[in-house]
Amino acid sequence: MDENIKPKSILFGGFLGAVGGTLLGAVIGAITETLSGIQIGAGVGLLLGILTGSLTAALTVRTAGTTGGVSIGAYTGMGLGAALGLIIGALIPESVRMSANTQQSPMLDALTATGFETAVLFSFLLSVLGTAVGAWVGGRNFIPREKR
Repeated sequence: MDENIKPKSILFGGFLGAVGGTLLGAVIGAITETLSGIQIGAGVGLLLGILTGSLTAALTVRTAGTTGGVSIGAYTGMGLGAALGLIIGALIPESVRMSANTQQSPMLDALTATGFETAVLFSFLLSVLGTAVGAWVGGRNFIPREKR
């Protein structure tokens, strides 16, 4: 395997994660119907997107290399994103979760009612993000057999 693809893939994955995470965070923040909710959601999405994208790209290079392709990358990202989201969601302190400004939105209140719901929400969102990043990185690194 070409060791030169790892740093490039991690940077690319971090970039994809940043863009995707910012969009996902802004959409979740838009449920509050306030500008501050959108900004906070986008900021948190940016940070988690960079983390998820970089880790997914690094693991995708390890699992898929240049032979795995899109599917191996997607499944790698899906699993890593779900596990990472579950850990991050479970580690959010109750005081932070309860003070989150949901603007009395029934949907966000239901999604953040307990630590379990918050962990499942983060797990789902980071799984979606990890799947997209993993598929893109895996497809980008794939070298067809006849060209080897």
